[in-house]
Amino acid sequence: MDYETKVFPHTGGYGRYNRIVVVFSWFPSFAVTLNLFSDVFYTLIPDSYHCKPDPALLPSAFLLSNFSTQGYLNLTIPWVNGSGRSHCELYKYPPNSSDLSENAPRERVPCTTGWEYSHVAGLQSNFVTEWNLVCSDYWKIPVQHICFMTGWILGYIFLGTLCDWLGRRRGFLLSVGLSSLLGVALCLSRSVVVFLLLRLSQGASLAGLFVSSYIARLELCDPPHRLMVAMVSGFFGVLAELLLPGIAVLSRDWPVLQAVATLPLVLLLSYWCCASVFPESPRWLLATVQISQAKRSLQDFSKRNCVFLQDDLYPGETLLSEIDSVYGEDSQPRYHSALELRRTRVIWKNCLILGFTLFIGTGIQYCFTKNLHTFSNKFYFSYFLRVVTGALACIFLCLSINHFGRRGMLLLSAIITGLSSLLLLALTPYLQGGLVLVLSVVGLLFSQALAMLSAFFTCEVMPTVVRGGCLGLVLALGCVGRAASSLMELQNNGGYFLHHVVFASFAVLSVLCIMLLPESKRKPLPDSMKDGENQRRPPLFLSQPTRDSLPLLHARAPLSEYNPDNYSLLVSATRKMLTKDSLPYRIGVPAHPPLLSNNETQEPETLRDVS
Repeated sequence: MDYETKVFPHTGGYGRYNRIVVVFSWFPSFAVTLNLFSDVFYTLIPDSYHCKPDPALLPSAFLLSNFSTQGYLNLTIPWVNGSGRSHCELYKYPPNSSDLSENAPRERVPCTTGWEYSHVAGLQSNFVTEWNLVCSDYWKIPVQHICFMTGWILGYIFLGTLCDWLGRRRGFLLSVGLSSLLGVALCLSRSVVVFLLLRLSQGASLAGLFVSSYIARLELCDPPHRLMVAMVSGFFGVLAELLLPGIAVLSRDWPVLQAVATLPLVLLLSYWCCASVFPESPRWLLATVQISQAKRSLQDFSKRNCVFLQDDLYPGETLLSEIDSVYGEDSQPRYHSALELRRTRVIWKNCLILGFTLFIGTGIQYCFTKNLHTFSNKFYFSYFLRVVTGALACIFLCLSINHFGRRGMLLLSAIITGLSSLLLLALTPYLQGGLVLVLSVVGLLFSQALAMLSAFFTCEVMPTVVRGGCLGLVLALGCVGRAASSLMELQNNGGYFLHHVVFASFAVLSVLCIMLLPESKRKPLPDSMKDGENQRRPPLFLSQPTRDSLPLLHARAPLSEYNPDNYSLLVSATRKMLTKDSLPYRIGVPAHPPLLSNNETQEPETLRDVS
């Protein structure tokens, strides 16, 4: 049954109640982004740090009163050419030495009593300063990033699939409950290992929260409003990123910042008590043949939108009766999972291509932000520049997608991203700093647009019955791209050039793949697997506006023009009209007598038997 044309308008369309629910679905974007990017402040290494001087390494005749603070540091901490004082070493003098000059016999040893840190951007203390994750323990920082992204990958895959089995609302409430509980536990953690495990688990729950809210808001919209609803949720995420540095400054310590980031998640638990602000998606209920729940949900939406579904003179023609006739009153629910993609030809290719583009869009951002760090070492410069480019990417998509289509703008974003990356690879040694900055900003802008549009495009072309699992798979590939940057940091950026070359090549390759995608502009969301398989790919240059689109893959022509929906409606309406006690009309008996009476009709039959 076509939900977009036969069901959605009868419940009030994108009415007042739908708009209210969509507004409440934007707040999870703020909470998820706040918890995601707080990790930047947790693991930020101070600009300057060095070993604490150890008096046990100095000669026994050493008197601190004879030296100033600067002289004392020069005496105990080695200098490294080009980078100032050593971060990880101290001088060790012979016990009976009296020569404290630069030519005195001494050796370099690792830090023995800890480190002294300068002020960290935003926070006064974070994971790095509390657990001394520097020098030989530096590897724990990228491992923490990888664990966090691993949690997001697992959450996208499993909780996204769970949204297709349990529903959008149940998946949302489960994710909110887990993320709130884990956020409180993180505030109390005092061990690196415990913190890594909790961080991995919280990443999984936040991923489920993002997927369930993202899908739910788009399934409540009609085609003209889908883009704006999705982009406004992106602006909520940008707002969280803009407020995060100020929140970090006010928090001062990382447990306080974690508590503040957990507070919005705790507030989202109120959705559990108030079901009307985040109801179950009636589209998903109808697609999975949960007829009784779907009818109650549709009646609730129509009532709140001031549209009443009432039986009239011909109940077979009403919306609820049509649902009974199409699906049957005793139909059993039918659930699907992303594992069924292996039996499809079009859906899995769309999922693979969009996952590939999202993987490129997130992974290549590390290459552009790395160039920003070479232009300026200030943390806030690169941070706010990345946030501003994210906001500009949202504005760019809002202004262009409805005019030029999803596929066209995805293609343009991939081309500009790949071109910017290739130019930086080839010409960085020969360009001035300003041009390198411009190319980096342009590449960062369109790579973020590529990532945003890939996620939005996926939600539009995937069927409702597997939308959660498919979107989760695509977003999981995007997290793999994010984790690739942490792998580079784990190797001290030893493979940065190769990383840049690989992602630039992938960006060029994605241009060819994007051409195989369908166009979803102003089209209804597919609900069944059949709808997803029947999506069509428009040609690159459409010379005739009335020309039909080309199929993505060869499909068999329909055997006949038989429409089971119309036939079932006719049978159901006729049956209910004939079985109704009070019919709107009466079958009258003709007033004139029949041409032949009963006796006259029986005489010829008797003569025929005798003969």
